[in-house]
Amino acid sequence: MTNEMERFPVLRVTDEGTSNIEEMTAREFPLTITLDHQELVTLLCSPANLKYLAIGFLFSEGLLKDKEEIKKIIVDDGKGVVWVETKEDKGVDSQLLFKRFITSGCGRGASFYSTADAQSQAKIESQIKISPDEVFALAKDFQGRSPLYRATHGVHSAALCDTKGILLFSEDIGRHNAIDKIFGECTLKDVPTDDRIIISSGRISSEMLLKVAKRGIPIIISIAAPTNVGVKLAADLGITLIGSVRGKRMNVYANDWRIRE
Repeated sequence: MTNEMERFPVLRVTDEGTSNIEEMTAREFPLTITLDHQELVTLLCSPANLKYLAIGFLFSEGLLKDKEEIKKIIVDDGKGVVWVETKEDKGVDSQLLFKRFITSGCGRGASFYSTADAQSQAKIESQIKISPDEVFALAKDFQGRSPLYRATHGVHSAALCDTKGILLFSEDIGRHNAIDKIFGECTLKDVPTDDRIIISSGRISSEMLLKVAKRGIPIIISIAAPTNVGVKLAADLGITLIGSVRGKRMNVYANDWRIRE
């Protein structure tokens, strides 16, 4: 975790006066993802689990469909590049390449999909249910899992769960990146996502909902609040959207039939 932080001298100002101290900050790292020798995007991210981030991003954006497509993954931490080669060297539509841009994923995030993706996404029919107490327990465990956040207060977290506990956990300066790291690990380790739950520390927007929907995940929980389009999309796609979880309080924005009494 030490390579994900950097210490700086700062002047702390309070109502009692000033003092010179040192503070840890989250490290911002540019990662370029290349697919079949075509440079796709440069993400600003935390410099950990870069292979998971690259693979999760490619699957989230629909550029890869199956783990068996992957021929080789090469990670160069020094250059900040992940090269992914497929068995068919299928390349990328040149019309998509102009959309690449540098991002931390905290605003709109890097995206190659269009509105047609939301319209073509199958509705999630999972019958899994969760109780409020299970939501509160998962959120409490989740919020205590990030030493990087406690040290810097500058990163987002994401987790894959079932109703009993957290299965996978990741953190990154970008909320989109944190989820893609989870999905990249699921892909490479063959971890199933059906009837599972995603928890995020960030707000749930339309892109976040689509990432989750593409994995067939029926429930998403956030410590933060969703956007209006995120709520509408969750309702349309059959995803139970729970937000603003604080202590023993939460808001269920869509598909509340999955909440057990």
